[in-house]
Formats: sequence, structure tokens, C-alpha cells
Amino acid sequence: MATRIRLAEIIEALSHALDLTEGQPPGHGIRCCHIGTAVGRAIGLPEPALQDLYYTLLLKDLGCSSNAARICRLYLADDLKFKQDFKLVDGSLPQVLRFVLSHTGMQAGLAERFRSLLTILKNGGEIATDLIRTRCQRGAEIATQMRFSPDVAQGILDLDEHFDGGGLPAGIRGQEIHIFARIALLAQVADVFFMAAGPEASRVEVRKRAGGWFDPELTAAFERIATPTFFAELGSDKLEAYVLAREPGQQVIMADDDYLDDIAAGFARVIDAKSPYTSGHSDRVALFTDMIAEEMGMDAAARRSLKRGALLHDIGKLGVSNSVLDKPGKLEDAEWEAMKRHAEFSEHILSRISAFACLARIGGAHHERLDGKGYPRGLTAKDISMDIRIVSTADVFDALTADRPYRAAMPVSKALAILREGSGQSHDPACIEALERGLAKADLAAA
Repeated sequence: MATRIRLAEIIEALSHALDLTEGQPPGHGIRCCHIGTAVGRAIGLPEPALQDLYYTLLLKDLGCSSNAARICRLYLADDLKFKQDFKLVDGSLPQVLRFVLSHTGMQAGLAERFRSLLTILKNGGEIATDLIRTRCQRGAEIATQMRFSPDVAQGILDLDEHFDGGGLPAGIRGQEIHIFARIALLAQVADVFFMAAGPEASRVEVRKRAGGWFDPELTAAFERIATPTFFAELGSDKLEAYVLAREPGQQVIMADDDYLDDIAAGFARVIDAKSPYTSGHSDRVALFTDMIAEEMGMDAAARRSLKRGALLHDIGKLGVSNSVLDKPGKLEDAEWEAMKRHAEFSEHILSRISAFACLARIGGAHHERLDGKGYPRGLTAKDISMDIRIVSTADVFDALTADRPYRAAMPVSKALAILREGSGQSHDPACIEALERGLAKADLAAA
């Protein structure tokens, strides 16, 4: 029987992954959706436009992982903390300079920090434009891949433009900026200041940026809706249910198996964009997973579901700083603990989607070992399902045969030899043998 699940449920759950990579408190995307949809209603947008706005708001940060590694490298900083704090900056020169000086290379040596500051102060405008262009373009592309309308993609593309023309990357102004983007930027700032300092701070900051960052008409609409009742709802632990129940449109959109495949593939691009060392990792793990599953005689429906699990198994890495993910040397104890949490994050995000319950187990346990020496729970063989064993084998094989910050890619023969050495302790012998057969059929075993 084909899987059908409500699209809004999936996107709401996956928006939590985007919150992670932006360093925002959990539920940022959902709160922005609540704020922005209310603004859209207040200015009289018709229901079809409100439905597209709803998804724009939940997916506004689709491209945010694509600049994480570069931020980490340029500013010698934790990209998650950097992004979180930068959202409190109003764009004025004194605030920008103060932010750069306080967030660049604080843990680096003096000479290294000085070189980074000189580069940033000399080329700051060009750097900022390129970072934002990359983010917005990637987000719009992924939204299109996930079958959202051109208006949703344009709303994401224009997100960082300002009403007065002072935004990035194109410097367009006024009505040239898509209405969805104008609403989304206001909603984002309103939520950031609400979470940082409460309702009054949110109102003050939106008012302060009227005519500059924000369309005055939208600012006025926000003033009308920003009542104590509205902010109480915004801070409620039931907000996610409210937002799901109030999805605009004449009918609920459902996702079938083909659409679920496209959504998983789109989010795999978000995951793999986080680090240059994981580019294509999710797709390759899905390929090796399917190769093993086919050799083990799994039916088509089971293989299809398992491929989605492979595509999304590392979604929790969006919550790990690139200072850890891309570190060329050995991780310190605290860094290793941060790295291990990605499995927990993956399970938490995927468990929010009822149809993905089995994928949540894969996300949470793909680093477990048969002998109980894996993480995060130290499970033993009896508690590790065959689905998890297959994805785990595919994941390690790809990690061994791809470049990593601390070593070059290994030949296939060496990677298989390492897997065989750990057979029965780390990974399932049947999965390793199936992988070898599949690689041989594809004429890759000797690569």
C-alpha cells in the first residue's frame, strides 16, 4: 500500500533541522510561520498565496547549511554561535564592526586572528554578498527540487533583501522584493528578538527597522496583530499543533511515495552542503544501502523506505559546528561528545514524522556496533535491526572511501578489508558480504 502523509507535518518536522543549522532555539521556523502567516492574513493575501507563504516561512532557511563551512573558515568561529548572534545585529556599521571584532578567531592565536580580521575588514562586503547569495540560491534550488512553487523559491531567494535597497545579494528594493520574502524577513527578526528579550523587544525592533529593512505596510500589519494573546500563543508549547491545524488553503496537501522520495533527496542536499567533506555522502550511502538491500533479497517497498533512511540518517549533523565536523586533527573530549550528539538529533527530528518512525531508529542508531561499543546508547546485536545494520555498513564504507579532514580516501579493497576485520564485532557479516557482491557486480570491487 502506497504511503500518504500530510505534507505540512513533514515540513514542520524538518524545519527543526533548519533551526539547528542556524543556531536558533527549537521551533524558530514554526514561530516564523505563525508570525508571517498572521501578517499575510492581516494584509489580505488570498488563501492560495497564504499556503505558499506558509511553506516559504517553514523552509526559508533551506540553503543555510551551504555557507556554514565557509563562515567557520573565514571567521575562525563556531558557525552555529556566529549565525545565532548575527541575527541580533541591525546592519549598522558600529554593530557590524563590534560583532566582527567579538566573533572572529576568539580561540585562535593572535597572528591568525589578526590575518582573518584584516581579510574580513578589507573584503567584508564581497564576502557577505557571496555568503548570502550562495545560501539563497541553494535554498531556492532545493525548494524547486521539492516541488514547491516558483513563488516559494523566489521568497527564499529574496529573503535577505531590504525594503530600502540595502540588503543582499542583489540590493533590490521595495516591491521588487517578493512579498513572501518581505514577510519572512520581518517574521524572522520578530521571532529572534521575541526569544531573546520578549514581546516588547520584538515590537520595538520591528518598528525600528520599518522603511529600512521592512516594508512599512507589513510593519503596520505586525503592530495590529502583536497583541498579548498573539505573543502568548507564540510562546506556547502547543504552537506546533496550532500551526499545523491552521495551514491555509482549501485542502490539505498530501505527499505520496514519489513526493516523499523528492523531499528526502532535497534534504539530503541540505545535509551534505554542511561540510565540503560530506558532499554527496548521503546519496552514496543511499546507493550502497540499496546495493546491500538488493543483494539480501529485500522487496522494492522495503528498499525504497530504507533509501530514504539512508538519505536522512545524518540530518542531525546540521546541529554540529563545522569547527568540529571539519577539524583536521583529533577531536577533544568535548568536541567528540558534540559530534556524537548528531545521532540523537537525527532521531529526534525524524521521530516527529509518523511515517518516518523506522527512519528515526536508523538516524539514532547508525553508529551502534554489534559488540556494544558504538554510540549513543551502546546497543548490542540483539537490539540492532537489519535496517540499521545495512545503513551502518554503507555509511562506514562510504566514510572510508571518501576524503575526510584527517585523511585521504582509501581504495575500495582496503576499505573492504577493514570492514572484514571488524566483521561480527562492528558490522554484520551478511551486510559486508552483500556489499562485496554488489560492488563486484558493478565492477567497483577493485577500485
